[in-house]
Amino acid sequence: MVVRRIPRVNELRPLIGVKLPAKGAALERCASVADLARLAKRRVPRAVFDYTDGAAGDESGLSRARSAFTDVEFNPRVLRDVSSVDTSTEILGVRASMPLIFGPTGFTRMMHHAGEPAVAAVAAREGLPYGLSTLGTTSIEDLAAAQPTLDRWFQLYLMTDRGYGKELVDRAWTAGYKTLILTVDTPVAGRRHRDVRNGLTIPPQLTLRTFADMAVHPRWWLNVLSTEPLTFATLTSTEGTVADLIGRVFDPAITIDDLEWLRGSWPGMLVVKGIQSASDARLVVDHGADAVLLSTHGGRQLERPPLPFNMLPQVRDELGAKTPVFIDGGVMSGADIVAALCRGADAVAIGRAYLYGLMAGGQAGVQKAVDLLRAEMETTMQLLGRTSIDQLGTDCLR
Repeated sequence: MVVRRIPRVNELRPLIGVKLPAKGAALERCASVADLARLAKRRVPRAVFDYTDGAAGDESGLSRARSAFTDVEFNPRVLRDVSSVDTSTEILGVRASMPLIFGPTGFTRMMHHAGEPAVAAVAAREGLPYGLSTLGTTSIEDLAAAQPTLDRWFQLYLMTDRGYGKELVDRAWTAGYKTLILTVDTPVAGRRHRDVRNGLTIPPQLTLRTFADMAVHPRWWLNVLSTEPLTFATLTSTEGTVADLIGRVFDPAITIDDLEWLRGSWPGMLVVKGIQSASDARLVVDHGADAVLLSTHGGRQLERPPLPFNMLPQVRDELGAKTPVFIDGGVMSGADIVAALCRGADAVAIGRAYLYGLMAGGQAGVQKAVDLLRAEMETTMQLLGRTSIDQLGTDCLR
């Protein structure tokens, strides 16, 4: 016979899971970068999220890039001591805590008013390199002053005004940037349909749609309107859409001669970003590049581009083991980073992954993104039976 009784309050208390939400609780509950993306989508205007999340045309370039990672099948080994894992490596002569580069992104203060300094603070804390974009919203000098110990890289688009390009390069070197990234996949703007549909301009224009958006994203608009005006730090011709800006400022006539000119003007390390074939990788290395970054601009330029992940073996065979080869596009987890390293990459660059964190929670969101990637990478390595970066190779993949 079952004897029933009324439970005491102190017996019920441990079973009650309802708690008042604490500050940062939504960010803390994010278990993946994809979760950060979903949180970001709720916290910023649609045009801002779509600029970050979108790609060119039907966006198949981005979806295929992500599928290339998720289609990977690992080859794990067991009965190995994986109690301690070392994710550190060397990136262009500088020790990094992970084979991870904070890639350059434009309009960063549009995603969150803290902008590039918030991202750079996390990069410096984690011992990772950070690339400041020509289309950045923080100046070369201001970022250097904010993070003097950061491994600072500067990303350059060659503009029709070569003199101004040379001025930017000189300013970067004077401010202590040791690596220059030349982006070569943007002679013209890709056709990004989401931006066209949303009518995105920099800075955002106040329209009837904008005022409606203010009602559902008041915090974002308050931060934008109550902080320094949202403008480019290195460009003055900023009116109109992104495509208007690229068409007006960038030079579609860039050739290999321009790379040689830049090599003669820059005394530091030189990375060429936007390489999409083994033959072009060989071309730029023969003309002065220290490393290549296989990239399709996150699928935002050419529709139906080749996939950087798939290009890795051919480029590695062409360049050999000594030339650093980096990759970006479609990286959403630490397992993706491990897969790229196994495929032949020396390091992986991210953009969207940390921008999702920035939109979701500012600097704390960027930190959350890195924490997730690091934890996922460590777990993947342990389950593969590998404990250091030099143990990751093609034998880890089937």
